[in-house]
Amino acid sequence: MAPDIDADVTGREIDRTVRRELQALEASNAERVSKHLVMAARYLDDDPEFALEHANAAVRKAGRIGAVREVAGIAAYAAGDYALALKELRTHRRISGSQAHLPLMVDAQRALGRVDKAMEEAISDAADALDAEGKAELAMVVSGIHADAGDEQAALAALEIPQLDKNRGFSYSPKLFRAYADALRAVGRDSEAMSWDRQAIVAEAALGMGQFSEPEIVDLGDDLDEDDARRTVREAQKRHSADRRSDDAPEVSTDSDEEAAPAREETAPSDDAAAPGDASADNHAPAESADGEHGTDTGHDRN
Repeated sequence: MAPDIDADVTGREIDRTVRRELQALEASNAERVSKHLVMAARYLDDDPEFALEHANAAVRKAGRIGAVREVAGIAAYAAGDYALALKELRTHRRISGSQAHLPLMVDAQRALGRVDKAMEEAISDAADALDAEGKAELAMVVSGIHADAGDEQAALAALEIPQLDKNRGFSYSPKLFRAYADALRAVGRDSEAMSWDRQAIVAEAALGMGQFSEPEIVDLGDDLDEDDARRTVREAQKRHSADRRSDDAPEVSTDSDEEAAPAREETAPSDDAAAPGDASADNHAPAESADGEHGTDTGHDRN
């Protein structure tokens, strides 16, 4: 029996790209599959097992559609069913040719105890084809593999990639900065770790992510110098607020080291809700780097 669908779900909430793929189905079946995909996306974070039920229901009705297998793989990964996640993501890759979920596949191999296979895939040619976000995600997985093995120096080195740049903020930057801070802390470099923790907060403020998606400051925890970090947050929030009022936003400086982080540019919301894994759901800011990526200048010298 298929899981229940919330009364407000119409199926039209899915991304345009997924909608086009579902046009290969009979209309009533496409609508039902769409609703299951919306439900999978809706409950992915709060109830991944329920999300997986909906993803599996979609697979039963549309197993030859790449986007359906993609959602099933992501939901299985979120629910901790790593064997199923590998199966579904491999099927998605075979149908679509996309390597976008290689980091999840490597991490699933790691979770299943297949470390050698995980590392083999992590250094494969497919890894070179990943975009900047994919490379950052893969680096964090590889770092975790080294940390699991007790090699903290290798875990640190795995994160020292071009995407680890204090001067620029992308959707993946706060997570990458915090992973690097943890790796620094693991080798006893606590002062540097605090600096990267603080910069993760600045990047979130500039991008309107995390605690800055709501207009309040939350407890920063015990790992930071709280006075210094709170000053950083207040200044970054001011910058984020100013950007809502003016297209020509000034820079934000931090009290501790006079480093700056301008806020993101506001973008018009899409009419379509993205399915899990869809790049259109990512937050980004509008500065363009030499390789064509877009991000926010966070005003730090490269570490």
